[in-house]
Amino acid sequence: MPHDPTHPSAALTPHTPLARVHLATEQTPPAMLRAVPLEPHEIPPGVQYVTLPDGRVTLAYTHPTHTEPEPVSSASQPVPAWAKTTALLAPTVGLGITGAGIGLHYAAPGLIAMAHALWATVALIAAGTLPLLLLRARRRATPHITHHTHVTANGLFGRASNTINH
Repeated sequence: MPHDPTHPSAALTPHTPLARVHLATEQTPPAMLRAVPLEPHEIPPGVQYVTLPDGRVTLAYTHPTHTEPEPVSSASQPVPAWAKTTALLAPTVGLGITGAGIGLHYAAPGLIAMAHALWATVALIAAGTLPLLLLRARRRATPHITHHTHVTANGLFGRASNTINH
């Protein structure tokens, strides 16, 4: 097979990567395959050039042997919305609790007086309704008796008449 320096395979050396393979159409039998090297931007992540034991260089999936530390980014990250909400809510809740405590401090004497007034009202209602309840219970407990007064009758066989008092 004559050597053609203008042919694309003439620039290939034993260490040229063989990634794209296609059938050669001129002067080579169909069993011979030619490779077209990949550009660096065409290599997918996780794939590297490796040298096989027989000296050929090819692309293969590899496991990383060491991990490179990620570069420290000096650009600041945006603050998440939940952090903003929490930061705004914390002082609001704290001030609300403080205000409630101060309000109860100033209102305590009035609240105590109102509590005493409510207990006095309850005692007054109880003192006023207790006799009424006892009287009503007493009336139900005693049988109803009708008293007849001024019974009069005229003659031996006269009809009797009377006055009824309840």
